[in-house]
Amino acid sequence: MSIRDEPKTALQAQLTGTKQSALHKYIDMVLGRRSKLALAKFEILTTLAGPFPGAAGYLLRKLLYGRLLGSMGRGVVIGRNVVLRHPHKIYIGDGTIIDDNCVLDAKGESNSGIELGKNVILARNTVLSCKNGDIRIGDNTNISMNCLIHSESNVVLGSKILVAAYCYLVGGGAHDFDRVDVPIIQQGSTSAGITLEDGAWLAARVTILDGVTIGHDAVIGASALVKSDIPPYGIAVGSPAKVVKSRMKKDSRQ
Repeated sequence: MSIRDEPKTALQAQLTGTKQSALHKYIDMVLGRRSKLALAKFEILTTLAGPFPGAAGYLLRKLLYGRLLGSMGRGVVIGRNVVLRHPHKIYIGDGTIIDDNCVLDAKGESNSGIELGKNVILARNTVLSCKNGDIRIGDNTNISMNCLIHSESNVVLGSKILVAAYCYLVGGGAHDFDRVDVPIIQQGSTSAGITLEDGAWLAARVTILDGVTIGHDAVIGASALVKSDIPPYGIAVGSPAKVVKSRMKKDSRQ
């Protein structure tokens, strides 16, 4: 087999290898633990409670999903058809709300997974996706519908952050492409992670690339592409985003 035909990413090698059965591939992708008992519990509980409508469905998930997750606090609300992957590495704080059709994918061999603080809101269709990385979201942060947060190392959102609809935080995927004799997918990638500090606001359709830190209380305008750090209280707009103004002349926290 030539180098152009060989799968090289770790995820591809794990999920498409011919040396393991389709069942084992499913378990590795969804559950992350080779345990028949854990698989049976996952299948029964998610099939029973996952799509169940109305208040009864909320109650079922409240009662049952704590048995799958790493931890689940008091007063947590989980909507219909929420997808859980590697659920033992998902930790949800008190009062958090996860709306319908969200995805919490903590997949990875050596990562810690996904940690949601207290009173976090994930609106419908939002995806938190780990590729052997970690995602941490602080207390009272609100993420609107159809957002994607992807982590190949570490993506951290502080507390009291507003993320509007259709925002993308891409914490990884910086692929090498220097060679032209080898497909880009086989040339490896790097990830430095993303940090959003307390009180920041991302307007609709903002994209944050890997390696960026957004300072506390900063504002990112709609449809901005952020490729470099934004200072505290900065107001940044455009593609690529540039700071056009500061909300405060001097940081009152200093």
